[in-house]
Amino acid sequence: MSRGAEIDYVIRMVGVPLKWRTQIVDYEPPHRFIDLQLSGPYSLWHHRHDFTETAEGTIVSDCVSYRLPLGPLGRLAHRVMVRRQLLQIFRHRQATMPELLGVSCRSLVDPVITTV
Repeated sequence: MSRGAEIDYVIRMVGVPLKWRTQIVDYEPPHRFIDLQLSGPYSLWHHRHDFTETAEGTIVSDCVSYRLPLGPLGRLAHRVMVRRQLLQIFRHRQATMPELLGVSCRSLVDPVITTV
């Protein structure tokens, strides 16, 4: 990974596959990196990943700012469904990360997710 790297994904929203491309716009290992959506399902996606060393190990935290398309309809979708889905995705990632990395961890805090 490096600043300027572009990453292509295929995600599913309500079962529909969508192409998504992000770019690493800030990369400061081992402390943080930020990805910004270039194309995909959001009007805006800004995701900051922070890594903080503590005596108990590394804390991984996320801060996401996003905007949905379709104006009032997008804001309604945020309130009804999207924010909850994003929290579930990040909670799942945090719950499975220790096993994938072969480490133990304590309870984690939910990511910060805001609309702009």
